[in-house]
Amino acid sequence: MKTAFYIARRYLISKKSVNVINLISGISVAGVTVGTFALVAILSAFNGLDSSIKSLFSSFDPDIKISAAQGKSFDLKDGNFDAIGQLNGISTVTPVIEADALLRYGQDRQYFATIKGVPANYNEVAGLDSSFIVSGRFILESEQIPFAVVGQGVAYYLSVGLNFSDPIHIYTVKKGISGRSNLANALNHSTIYAAGVFANQQEIDSKYVLVPFGYAQKFFQMGNEVSAVEIGLKAGVSEDKAKEEISRILGSKFVVKTQFEQHELFYKVMQSEKWAIFFILALILIIASFNILGALTMLIIDKKADIATLQSLGANQKLIRTIFLFEGWMISLIGAALGVILGLIVCWIQIEFGLLKIPGNEGSFIFEAYPVQVRFSDFLAIFLLVSGIGFLAAWYPIRFISGKYLNGPAK
Repeated sequence: MKTAFYIARRYLISKKSVNVINLISGISVAGVTVGTFALVAILSAFNGLDSSIKSLFSSFDPDIKISAAQGKSFDLKDGNFDAIGQLNGISTVTPVIEADALLRYGQDRQYFATIKGVPANYNEVAGLDSSFIVSGRFILESEQIPFAVVGQGVAYYLSVGLNFSDPIHIYTVKKGISGRSNLANALNHSTIYAAGVFANQQEIDSKYVLVPFGYAQKFFQMGNEVSAVEIGLKAGVSEDKAKEEISRILGSKFVVKTQFEQHELFYKVMQSEKWAIFFILALILIIASFNILGALTMLIIDKKADIATLQSLGANQKLIRTIFLFEGWMISLIGAALGVILGLIVCWIQIEFGLLKIPGNEGSFIFEAYPVQVRFSDFLAIFLLVSGIGFLAAWYPIRFISGKYLNGPAK
């Protein structure tokens, strides 16, 4: 084994005149390097984007959300929510009200949005710190006067000014209206002043307006009913385990969803895109590895005299085949190592300096540069992939081509 490795290393890195075989070997290393680098860089970019978006969702969406199995609302008395609050690992139990409404600001700006009634300290419950407030302050109630905190997308469509001098008009259909009725009698109307604008994620920013829970309860005529109950978990508590315990307490009348399940389709699409890109780049890497096959084929033909000499010295077919197998592996592993190192360097530069900016951002997104996150599991997958491709690329020419030169001395 040592002899085979030594000879293979000499074939690969020994000083010799540049010829076609040397050139193809160099191209093979470069091809594997570029393919591996692309895998490291793109998978790390997907990881960064995935983690960043999850963190944005987690700052607004609860760890666990409870809603009615039938209908849009339910009475808190229908479930044993006091028992849920006593479970180990539960930090907060927050009833909320969500309903759609027509908003009007100024003379001609109108927009449909979701009004979400929450407690006054919701920024602490949901983890919406000052970094999410892009204008004004997070105030929902002051001296018993209600205020609204508006999503950045909603504020953009309504042209809510920085001075918040005009109130936001809110319209919704009254409950219990049946038959013909004029528009004035069919709608509930209220006004509320905006105290701040928050920016989280485009899907959320362009949908939600936060108002005090009591204000929403009265305006939407909810009585004792709520739209959902949001559960906050203590650090380190498993969402799946907590969901199982909550479901056991509430029974089939309620739907209990973890944070992943609240955006299940989105997360599945992200994962599908990531692995689709992985297999596309793997295919490119396979094509690039044909250079290894060509380099070994030409090397075997070029070393006919060396093969005959080694056979004369007592080398068997297994040793000679191992030499060229190691040659292919070294080309593959050197390219993989260079690609990984180059990928890590580029990822580190992006993490530290954020050189690659998001085009057309202009402060409309939480992060200005493309996020990057390096994961060990991706490196393991890349290593196994490159190793497997390298083995197959080296095994094929040795198995099907070298046999004709291993049956006796060269003629």
